[in-house]
Amino acid sequence: MTRYKTIPPRLARRILLIFLRDDLSEEVLGDLDEKFFSTLEKKSVLLARIGYWYQVLNYLRPFALRKHKWFLTNYTFMVRHTLLLAYRSNRKYKSSFFINLVGLSTGLACALLIYLWTTDELSYDKYHENGSRLYQVMANHHKPEGISTSNDTPGLLAEALEAEIAGVELTASTAGGTPQQFTLAAGERRLKTAGQFGSKDFFKVFTYPVIEGNPNLEDKNAIAIAESLAMRLFGTTEGILGKAIDWEIMGLRHQCFVSAIFKDVPENSSMHFDFVLSFNYFREDLVSYPGWGNNYATTYVVLEEGADADVFSKQIVDFIKGKQQDSNIKLFLQTYTDRYLFANFENGVSAGGRISYVRLFSIIAVFIVAIACINFMNLSTARASRRLKEVGIKKAIGAMRRELTFQYLGESILLSFLSLFVALALVVLLLPQFNLITGKNLSFYPEWTVLTTVTSIALLTGIVSGSYPALYLSSFSPAAVLKGRMNTAISELWARKGLVVFQFMLSIILIVTVGVVYRQIEFVQTKNLGYDRDNIIYIEREGKVMENAETFISEVKNLPGITMAAPTSFQVAGQGYTYGISWEGNEKYNIQFHELEAGYDATEMLGIQVVSGRSFSRDFPTDSAGILFNETAIQMMGLSDPIGKKVQHYSGPRQIVGVIKDFQFESLYQPIKPICVLFNPKQTRFVMMKLENGKEKEAIAALQTFYPSFNPGYSLGYKFMDDDYQALYESEQRVAVLSRYFAGLAIIISCLGLFGLAAFTAERRQKEIGIRKILGSGEWRIIYLLSGDFTRMVIVAIVFALPVSYYLMNEWLNNFSEHISLNWWYFGSAALVALAVAWLTVGLQTIRAARVNPVQCLKTE
Repeated sequence: MTRYKTIPPRLARRILLIFLRDDLSEEVLGDLDEKFFSTLEKKSVLLARIGYWYQVLNYLRPFALRKHKWFLTNYTFMVRHTLLLAYRSNRKYKSSFFINLVGLSTGLACALLIYLWTTDELSYDKYHENGSRLYQVMANHHKPEGISTSNDTPGLLAEALEAEIAGVELTASTAGGTPQQFTLAAGERRLKTAGQFGSKDFFKVFTYPVIEGNPNLEDKNAIAIAESLAMRLFGTTEGILGKAIDWEIMGLRHQCFVSAIFKDVPENSSMHFDFVLSFNYFREDLVSYPGWGNNYATTYVVLEEGADADVFSKQIVDFIKGKQQDSNIKLFLQTYTDRYLFANFENGVSAGGRISYVRLFSIIAVFIVAIACINFMNLSTARASRRLKEVGIKKAIGAMRRELTFQYLGESILLSFLSLFVALALVVLLLPQFNLITGKNLSFYPEWTVLTTVTSIALLTGIVSGSYPALYLSSFSPAAVLKGRMNTAISELWARKGLVVFQFMLSIILIVTVGVVYRQIEFVQTKNLGYDRDNIIYIEREGKVMENAETFISEVKNLPGITMAAPTSFQVAGQGYTYGISWEGNEKYNIQFHELEAGYDATEMLGIQVVSGRSFSRDFPTDSAGILFNETAIQMMGLSDPIGKKVQHYSGPRQIVGVIKDFQFESLYQPIKPICVLFNPKQTRFVMMKLENGKEKEAIAALQTFYPSFNPGYSLGYKFMDDDYQALYESEQRVAVLSRYFAGLAIIISCLGLFGLAAFTAERRQKEIGIRKILGSGEWRIIYLLSGDFTRMVIVAIVFALPVSYYLMNEWLNNFSEHISLNWWYFGSAALVALAVAWLTVGLQTIRAARVNPVQCLKTE
């Protein structure tokens, strides 16, 4: 007697159900072969589990084949039958299959590329072990014109918070939020790279694994360097602890000794640097006024487990005011992992940032996949009439509706996964170009999370795109189908038309978005900002250029192609600020001025207009204590006749010699700020040079030849000011480029669906076309008849799309302090483009149908 016959049927059924649930019981374990347990002892858990289920299958196979043969054969037959019918259907309707395959694969490829991009964006700064408890202390500056938000805080704040406020586990300070470019020298090797000053617990607060040594940032002479920097400076990472490195920035020099080597900062970090210096040295030796009134540091805190960040924020709101009574700064916390995506603030409240583009591209991905799914739904329901007999016969011989639904959903899912394979190939081919457009270094590896995601996307796409056709086809009555009494339902026509309207509405919204974004970026790039940024380059002062700036400038002016040169600290979106200015009638430091240092000819070279008074001049020796203000500053100060009046600067008294016209040194997201320009050529960071138009290459070549001889040991590193300005809108430019691609793909996919529907409509109405031609209708009348319905659908899509696109674009443009006007022609041109594309797509089919011989039309069955 075979073994399976001794098993009670209830127990066998229970074991089978347990197998399906992946659940074990003591009763089942007792009946299984003891070899399983010896396997479990000798092999890994994974192998033992595989071996166990293999034994279960062998144990149950005779019983299953004999008692429940339907379970193993019925679904196998259904799957095989579904695959066979899908193959025959796709072979018969090649055009529909091709349209669906191209549309779905293209849509899925776009979705996968956007998934890779958004995943990378969302991963920024998530690698820190303290990420869930790590916060950045932000400062809201309450000013007469509103609230401005900054990450600059007093350098004493971190230590004070740790000592005085409960719930703080660790704190760290850095010198500003952005690493600076230093010149490093080790032996004969000299290079420029990014670094920053960090406090003693920097490497405890942030996760930058130390490979060797101890950072010991309490030591003013310590420097911790990254692996890659060690290789560039010393050619090795071994035996370099204690070696000397000289650094220089803005004429400041110091020698440090390597205390530690840490792993390179990951690419998905919002803060990139190659070395860390002691914050103690920066605060005690470089900052002239390290008190509570000087905001020269960025502060980070790690809260204790269980500490409430909201409660902590309320505790520190007036913390600085408790140290300095006249302070107008209120503090709050921002989650450190949010700083990359939520960097924008309006009137002291978070107003998004890059997260808006993550959401935008996610919505675009959904739009494109939805358009591809709509094509599948429309073409499947349109072709339903060709499968009515198949449905009727299957139902007549006993097929249930759920089995038919399973079949048609299976066909849809099969096509979706076939499209997925094509999409994966497209992603691999297009990823290098996509990286160039996005400025990233994305890679596509078949990791478990990625495979799960793409499989889920394909499965969801298959279910969504096949759900309506499956439910629609399986709902037919077999008697009505076999008697030929099936008429196209009004609901079917409305559903199909509604889907066409919806997909063209999405396409039109994308067209409007492309046009508006392109025009705004063009407006930004060509707008007169109040200063001249064309053909201006700047270099950082170091070495002899710092020591003998006047000599360098006078000799540079004699080089061919260079018309002007001047020392200045002006940098696009890189100005410092101060509260340390008071004047008669206002002895409080309550206005935040953006502060620039400049020498002679700086304002003239930048083309900044003087409204009243004059600029700095060599004819007036007293200008060594001179200061310029812009119009906004004078207005906020309430000075009616400012020329010649004295102001008290934190460095000493200054005399107003001129008022300059407002200029925008930040991005157009920001309003114009109050600016003061000090005559202080020795403290300027850069030397700027104006190049003669058309002789830029000649001027740069001459400068590259001259610079090493004047400043031996230093390499020339120059930047164009216009490049810095363009970098402010790098995200918008990439959005504009990507939007063009995505809008184009959306239109192409929509047109593919429209092309398929037009072909099907022409085929279905062949007899009508033949009769009309026999009765005297011309080709253009036939074309008008066939294309009129599609034209009406596109017009309805335009009516719905234009208000939505106006609202979306108006919201986006409001983020800019200055922007274009939403003229009617942005929307009119989008509507005309949609109509023209629809007419062209439908016209190709309607012209072909209208020119068919009517005899051939009447012969068709």
